[in-house]
Amino acid sequence: MSRAYLALLPLVLSLSCQSALSKPAARNGTASVSAAADVSALRPVPSGAQAVSLLGSALYPPLLASLAQATRQGQLEAAERDLEAHPDDPEALIWVGRRLGYLGRFREAIDAFTLGVERFPEDARFLRHRGHRLITVREFELAARDLERAAELERGRPDTVEPDGQPNAAGILLETLQSNIHYHLGLARFLQGDFARAEPAWRRCLELSTNDDNRCSATWWLCNTLRRLGREDEARKVAAAIRDRMQIVDYDSYHALCLAHRDGADIDALAARGRTAGPNSSDFGTFLFGAGHFALLAGDRERARALFEECARGPAWHAFGSIAAEAELARLRAD
Repeated sequence: MSRAYLALLPLVLSLSCQSALSKPAARNGTASVSAAADVSALRPVPSGAQAVSLLGSALYPPLLASLAQATRQGQLEAAERDLEAHPDDPEALIWVGRRLGYLGRFREAIDAFTLGVERFPEDARFLRHRGHRLITVREFELAARDLERAAELERGRPDTVEPDGQPNAAGILLETLQSNIHYHLGLARFLQGDFARAEPAWRRCLELSTNDDNRCSATWWLCNTLRRLGREDEARKVAAAIRDRMQIVDYDSYHALCLAHRDGADIDALAARGRTAGPNSSDFGTFLFGAGHFALLAGDRERARALFEECARGPAWHAFGSIAAEAELARLRAD
């Protein structure tokens, strides 16, 4: 019995009849599950841990405030009930995986998405979400394989809005499936230090961006990538498209970092913004990594190292800024 099936066994046993979760979906011959990642290759972790950091430390589920824990647990239970009632609905299975992830149960989330990959091999959403959580647990190559396969499946299809699992304060939907596929693919390659293959993913993500928030997040990473490739002039041209005043709903941090690419970075001010946000905030990792990355680009490796270490010590180890800081520290150690 697969590890993914075992993870959802309580749900399966609760059904009054033979669950369709155990039956493969029909295929039209155009998709190949073998092209996706083989998650049996996931590296083992200590008991109770979700991952091992790139620096060798076991990473356990992030602590949530009691209200957030109760809210997210209730949302997971509702998603499980929906899956019980609609076992053939891929959307129901996706939400079980997403809700597991929001509780810090990242490996169980991967199991749920793996079940979806097996049952619905032409639904790119399962590969997109599994790729995200493979990044979380520091399995960058496996993530990239999933996301490349997802991009293949979506090629030629119209892009679709992706619902938010944790909506922004304005309740405005910002994300799309295809932009998220390419965003996470670019990130997986960047984290590996494979900047040449990260670049086209970021460019495609920027092309697919339909709002200023996503334009800023894609521009930030594309500029970082171009500068790591030594293409400073191209990075400046990309950053020049970012205006002082934009319609930013949620990604103020990315907007600020893009302006730093455009106008020059005040590293101390960027780091201070992260510290003000607090270590449990995603902005802590975003700004501290950003400050460290600007220091690295300036050739100040010791300052970069100190900022990356501060970022990586934060409790939100699942935030992309924290993961990126870890990746840079690992590279600095290897040099």
